[in-house]
Amino acid sequence: YFTCLIIILLAQVAAGLVIYFQKERLKEELFHIVKDLITNYDPLNEDERNLQDAWDYVQAQIACCGWTGAEDWEDNGILFNKSMTQYPCSCSNRSKDLEDGRGFCNLDDPVNGTATYHDWPVHEQGCMDGVEQWLKDNLAVILGVCTGVAVIELLGMILSISLCKNIHSEDYTKVPKS
Repeated sequence: YFTCLIIILLAQVAAGLVIYFQKERLKEELFHIVKDLITNYDPLNEDERNLQDAWDYVQAQIACCGWTGAEDWEDNGILFNKSMTQYPCSCSNRSKDLEDGRGFCNLDDPVNGTATYHDWPVHEQGCMDGVEQWLKDNLAVILGVCTGVAVIELLGMILSISLCKNIHSEDYTKVPKS
């Protein structure tokens, strides 16, 4: 038990150090993941529904659109095929669109049946800046939770050592002979 807890604790510390020292690489990897998610976003695809719902939640809560901006959605095949006359509901800055919160909403008055992301009623800020700001704003809470988990793991290690010592120090001389 002690060995398992020490391995878990060391893995958590190592992950924290990698995240801290590899921030730019992490940001680049997140860019590729989100870009791929946006490009392949399809509200009818049930296999990716959880990931897409999570992304819709991020966009709605942070009031952002795309990773770097709404232009990221121009790479989505469904929106491209509809001449950009639809836009992601979770990006919308109109409350009626946010009620649905997922999928695509129709543009009210597309000019000549085509549009660009400039015509969409969406937030202009990309989510990268919003997520980064959220992490900075909540850093104390995040560090507090991580510290709390580490303390609980350390207590578990101490208790496992104590229990092991008690088991090995029992007086076996009092056991009746048969």
